[in-house]
Amino acid sequence: MHRATPTIPVLAALLAALLVATHAPRLRADEGMWTLDNLPLARLKERYGFTPTPDWIEHLQKASVSFGGGSGAFVSANGLVLTNHHVALGQLQKVSTPDHDYVRDGFFARTGAEEMKCPDLELRVLISTANVTDQVRHAVDPKATGAAQTAQRRAATAAIEKESSQSTGLQSRVVELYKGGEYWLYRYRKYTDVRLVMAPEQSIAFFGGDPDNFSYPRHDLDFAFFRIYDKGEPVHPDFWFHWNAAGPSDSELVFVSGNPGQTNRQLTVSQLEFQRDTQRAIRIAAQEHRLAALRAYAARGPEQSRRALDRIFGLENNLKRERAFLEVLRDPAVMEAKRKDEEALRARVAKDAKLAALYGNAWDHIAAAEREQARRFREYSYRDVDRGARLVTIANDIVRLTTEVEKPNEQRFQEYRDSNLESLRFQLFSKAPVFPDLDAVTLETQLADALAALGPKDPWVKLALGDRTPAQVAEDLTAHTRLTDVAFRQELVTGGSQAVAASDDPLIVWARKLDPSYRELRAWHEDAITSVESLEGARIAGARFALDGKSVYPDATGTLRLSYGRVAGYDQLLTRVPWKTTFLGLYDRAKSFDNQPPFAIPDRVAAARPKLDLDTPLDFVTTDDIIGGNSGSPVLNRKLEYVGLIFDGNTQSFAWNFAYDDQQARAVAVHSAAILEALKNIYGMDALASELTQAPPRP
Repeated sequence: MHRATPTIPVLAALLAALLVATHAPRLRADEGMWTLDNLPLARLKERYGFTPTPDWIEHLQKASVSFGGGSGAFVSANGLVLTNHHVALGQLQKVSTPDHDYVRDGFFARTGAEEMKCPDLELRVLISTANVTDQVRHAVDPKATGAAQTAQRRAATAAIEKESSQSTGLQSRVVELYKGGEYWLYRYRKYTDVRLVMAPEQSIAFFGGDPDNFSYPRHDLDFAFFRIYDKGEPVHPDFWFHWNAAGPSDSELVFVSGNPGQTNRQLTVSQLEFQRDTQRAIRIAAQEHRLAALRAYAARGPEQSRRALDRIFGLENNLKRERAFLEVLRDPAVMEAKRKDEEALRARVAKDAKLAALYGNAWDHIAAAEREQARRFREYSYRDVDRGARLVTIANDIVRLTTEVEKPNEQRFQEYRDSNLESLRFQLFSKAPVFPDLDAVTLETQLADALAALGPKDPWVKLALGDRTPAQVAEDLTAHTRLTDVAFRQELVTGGSQAVAASDDPLIVWARKLDPSYRELRAWHEDAITSVESLEGARIAGARFALDGKSVYPDATGTLRLSYGRVAGYDQLLTRVPWKTTFLGLYDRAKSFDNQPPFAIPDRVAAARPKLDLDTPLDFVTTDDIIGGNSGSPVLNRKLEYVGLIFDGNTQSFAWNFAYDDQQARAVAVHSAAILEALKNIYGMDALASELTQAPPRP
């Protein structure tokens, strides 16, 4: 029987069934992306007979690694870190050349001397956290204007971060949780000497390509190894995850530690309506235009195809998610269920006069902010040309950095605070290759979109284009700028705002000209939207805390979280989807498509078939609660042994952005046995396999 994936309306119906109004929070069996300070210990003990100890939690925290948009983990005593191939893709692209395409052909360092330093990869390990909610709140005058409250909150968080960074030497960031209900200080040890150790060919890491993306069963070897160095030697972490060569079994309890990016489970109805009616459609249209332009660029030749590959991959991935999210939000049953759930909470608040006085009108204030956001969101979105063209991002950063650092730390934009400057300069002065012709394609598309959406009389459009076309502006700026030269970037930053003001570099002049408009729109958004959402979100969180305590977890924020669940297949239509796939299934799927892309197996993998144990599990699924950002997360058993590597969710898991369900939605992972089998019998990386399994002592 043909395996059919449920349509988005079916997924929406499943989601709507979950969101029935209740009088208290109701969590599904394995639901939750939990902060480590508030793990559901009672639920874990009741459901699985397991209670994490403080030592267990510390080990998990300090063996987990953030890739800044992705996740990873220490897997040896010698600084070896494992993540996904698609998380490593940007670095693979940056170290590749026309003669050495490591994305296409893979990368294999068989000795330490062959490990290749990444040009701008910064990894972070969370060392400690502290609740600073009272410090932030006491610094904000609730009777002040929105703009004043934003400035007060910014000053308080900046001061906390600066003091922490200076006293500990750790990168310190204040994180907002529960939509403003709490503020936590996260302190990280960061590493910038990161070297590539091994990555397979992309055609096997992303086997099945875009057609199989977000589907299951899968047959991917989506992994890559890095090693962290300090002072020229591999670091020796205090904690790492020992390898379990057998991997997980069906129904086994497993944990996922990682950095989920963003969920929207606790948004108000008005915030979801804004996403449905305004935000996501604009995002989708812009991404579709950029993708079409990049595909046309890639079709020019092999080198253009190589240069554009990671950008195309990212846009294809994002578009699948955005389209699915929009379809879910457009389902009337979903929104009605969300509305009933919100009404139930508001009714509970209204029954208590004290709670009603404190929190009762928070939803209405957010709704007013969303109407204001919708009014200007088109210009807010289309005037943002920071994304996509690296040269434009560099120019904007230089213009803004040199202006912001002249202000007191607490008055700066967050990304230019003292606590973030070292990381910013590390990225800004990266020696990674820049491709002006590729940036020109992206910038032209963004400018053409702005012209079409805002019209030729729009003040920003007039400034950006003058009397020229988007193509002419993009070509001129990217072809004649000197920002491809790292030394020139350093010279401008060292010279400060005076050097930037005096520069005649065309891209710097252009960025300088558009900067006032950027600042006006950003100030509007922070004062009229972000400040309201934070203040009123904190009040809604306060109502939930008063009624139910901290029995729920905060929406994902890109910070470290723990999920738990079990290895489990699922029923779909009239059949059963297995919990695992095998190497035999990989070869069968390739054969079924006559080994044609994207189902073509690379030569090295095809030649290895006689040496492989074809019954070895390849990929598997679990009920662990994940979202984008969990890519590269370790899957761990209760002994904190490494048993798998998260790389995707299935189609049904799209609904997890709004609510969790374990009926069919699953996290998808590479099996630990598959990684060992590939290292030893496909790639001949015996030393790497031995490092994983022997857990050598630190020298």
